Amino acid sequence: MGNWIINNGLTAFILVVWMGINIFLFTWFYLFYDLGDQYFYTRHILGSALAWARAPAAVLNFNCLLILLPVCRNLLSLLRGSFVCCGRTMRKQLDKNLSFHKLVAYMIALMTAVHLIAHLLNVEWYNNSRRGEYDNLSTALSNLSDSAPNSTYLNPIRTTDVDAQQTPTYFVFTTIAGLTGVIITLALILIITSSMEVIRRSYFEVFWYTHHLFVIFFIGLVFHGAGFIVRKQLTDPPHNYAVCKDRYEDWGRIPECPVPQFGGGPAQTWWWVIGPMILYICERVLRFIRYTQAVTYRKIVMHPSKVLELQLMKNGFKMEVGQYVFLNCPAISQLEWHPFTMTSAPEEDFFGVHIRSAGDWTDKLIDIMQQLPEGSQGPKMGVDGPFGTASEDVFDYEVSMLVGAGIGVTPFASILKSIWYKFKISNPKLRTRKIYFYWICRETHAFEWFADLLQVLEREMEERGMVDFLTYKLYLTGWDQGHATHAWLHSDEDTDVVTGLKQKTHYGRPAWDKEFEQVRNENPTSVVGTFLCGPAALAKVLSKKCAKYSDVDPRKTKFYFNKENF
Repeated sequence: MGNWIINNGLTAFILVVWMGINIFLFTWFYLFYDLGDQYFYTRHILGSALAWARAPAAVLNFNCLLILLPVCRNLLSLLRGSFVCCGRTMRKQLDKNLSFHKLVAYMIALMTAVHLIAHLLNVEWYNNSRRGEYDNLSTALSNLSDSAPNSTYLNPIRTTDVDAQQTPTYFVFTTIAGLTGVIITLALILIITSSMEVIRRSYFEVFWYTHHLFVIFFIGLVFHGAGFIVRKQLTDPPHNYAVCKDRYEDWGRIPECPVPQFGGGPAQTWWWVIGPMILYICERVLRFIRYTQAVTYRKIVMHPSKVLELQLMKNGFKMEVGQYVFLNCPAISQLEWHPFTMTSAPEEDFFGVHIRSAGDWTDKLIDIMQQLPEGSQGPKMGVDGPFGTASEDVFDYEVSMLVGAGIGVTPFASILKSIWYKFKISNPKLRTRKIYFYWICRETHAFEWFADLLQVLEREMEERGMVDFLTYKLYLTGWDQGHATHAWLHSDEDTDVVTGLKQKTHYGRPAWDKEFEQVRNENPTSVVGTFLCGPAALAKVLSKKCAKYSDVDPRKTKFYFNKENF
């Protein structure tokens, strides 16, 4: 348990606080509408469905306040810089922004479903009450009208001219609350269904465009409460329902039972969402300003396995290791922005990315670059960023384990390059004394573009007598018997037949228990940062290993898990 707390304690605490606020809001507003005197007459018509509609609405307001904040990338980068003094544990929470964004979205979906079902029942009961199908008090309350002197309505269904079966539908599509409710529900359904991983991975453009229906969602949300469907009894004139509820025929005729007055409360949703909406608008304005800034190509390189390397330059651009940028190519799409981790080092006078063929957008970009004449500039490129990630903290640890899967090696290319530059100038601020690097690939060609950097680092470590500083292991998971036989025949050579490096390639997947045990034995009193850029399945494995091999004794080895999230 103590090991788990080391890696997940603060995250769990934040989630408990978030869930606690949700439960508090739901409970508070449920009891408010279920027990409040001002809603006695409303409850007489609607029953408990009133509270079941209003309590989820309060939770929705709170989560709609939160949903935009995790995707304000510039705000998160600002906070990450501000939390430098607060320790790595606090900064790690910012790296889980998309996970929290999804969690909040699930809560919005759940509360929307409850809110929707409750209001469908409310409309049906309002309709039945308006047509006199319930008791006499319900009929009397439903017959109250603004057109009568000293009277205001309680039942929002004001007409009986429409067929009884069609009245709920007519009401939904002719009122502000009903129409906006339909619009935001449809927008939410499209946003959620297109966010499923199978769609997001295979049809990213569908995900991208439907996700921007959030604009319609928030506009509808702001106006949704303006319909004043749920009405409460006003205090003026004083009307004691305990005395007057059974004397509805005498309302307005005797002093102690004036006609009860009803009104809708002020629309409150905009109170909750106006702040995040302003922040997000500022975020988009800043992104647009960055988009208009000129970007030039320093170099365009096509690597094996359809990996495109772009070296770009932009005035005033400053980066840290492991950061990422969003790229937009108007020649492909004016609206689509895609994240890519930078593979260059902060010490270089350019910033570079490696782009693997992984979908329509990347395929089109690679095709455009392959058709360019030698030495020419590429198409206009918009760049937004850089933005911080977990890998920024790699030099805050004495010992680091870097794990990349496939193209997921890109943030570690930046880190290893930066280490090389720091060694060249003998940077005294470098705290890291040991790095373990693991790269897992399916095919041999994927190693080629990165092997040159590792060869340079090998020579640099040997020249400085620091061969123990960097331990790296390359794993090939896609191979056949012929390839294995070829490797076995050349096993006596000084360099690897796949990469040309002195470190031989391993076949299969890492035995993580063995690797973590080795790191712990070699660093018995160190804090080890474990960094992954790879699939979620591998993240679960490494997270469990970090908890398993961490010691609760502060004097012994502790592993902290960090994962790149886009």
